[in-house]
Amino acid sequence: MNIHPIRTDKDYKAALHELSAYFDNEPTPGTEDGDRFEILATLVEAYEAKRFPIEAPDPIEAIRFRMEQGGLTVKDLVPSIGQPNRVYEVLSRKRGLTLEMIRNLHRNLGIPAESLIGV
Repeated sequence: MNIHPIRTDKDYKAALHELSAYFDNEPTPGTEDGDRFEILATLVEAYEAKRFPIEAPDPIEAIRFRMEQGGLTVKDLVPSIGQPNRVYEVLSRKRGLTLEMIRNLHRNLGIPAESLIGV
């Protein structure tokens, strides 16, 4: 099988090139080609996660994104955050999110808690 870790950009590009051959005709899982495809994909994923990490979004930007995505208004955030003036304060960063607001936004709007915590 002759697969080795991806340590350099050259290794990464070679792995991507080899993987691209499988995209048009994905091999059957459990076959030698299927195993090679799966191992290469895992190595590429691990290298990308280490080399190109994606940071969690800013909590307010996560809320704004969800509002835009769902066509939501300030009124739609009232059950999760509180009265409209409180929603405006949060969105303008004059008031921070409380744990209760984070739980409500996660539960009511499906915003990942990790995004709201800002880890």
